Amino acid sequence: MKKLLRSDAVQNLLGWLLGIYIRLILNTVRWTHENLDCVEPVLAGDAGAVALFWHGRIPLCLATAPQWWRKKTKALISPSSDGQFIATALDMAGFPGIRISTAKPGDTAKARQAVAAFREAINHVAEGGALVVTPDGPRGPNEIIAPGSLQIAKRSGQAVFLMGIAANPAMQLGGWDKMMFAAPFGRGAVVWEGPLYVPHDADEATSQALLADWSARLSAVTRRAESLVGRTPH
Repeated sequence: MKKLLRSDAVQNLLGWLLGIYIRLILNTVRWTHENLDCVEPVLAGDAGAVALFWHGRIPLCLATAPQWWRKKTKALISPSSDGQFIATALDMAGFPGIRISTAKPGDTAKARQAVAAFREAINHVAEGGALVVTPDGPRGPNEIIAPGSLQIAKRSGQAVFLMGIAANPAMQLGGWDKMMFAAPFGRGAVVWEGPLYVPHDADEATSQALLADWSARLSAVTRRAESLVGRTPH
């Protein structure tokens, strides 16, 4: 069964279904935005950006699409078979994917692919594009930012924006990321924070402190979005 679910045909079908769903949620949920002005200079200008939201809010992510459609925007996505249908759905929504993962020790071919994808992501942001990342994906731990997005921001020299997303009514699954699926015609909220920057000379201690601080901030704006739609955090 697992082999069937990970086949190209099934992954393409799942991607198509997710693509239709996220468009439906964008167009039928009454979305409100808080602190949207913080990202306006980047949206209106030539600077690049790294935009972060938690993996569990992927089904709601097109709430931010009207903003990021204003720039050349790509999504950072795992190259795993499970990531294929997400890549298909986001490509349907106008956000082509950069497929990147951490290579296992000794896997030189995969390591080269990871380095090439990482370089592509850095160049895209440095040249004025936006990169959307779920920094706790694809395997968690939940609501803990992994170092990759911070390194992209540091090496590109561009700003990071945090996006807390929530909807009500919505169903949350019981997996590691508590994936949230909104019902059509409900209420939704996006809370924005930024710009945040990584100092070009940040050492390991500084980077670890930023990861902890930004993880807490992204969780805080996510909880704020939940409160705006009258949802009790799970």
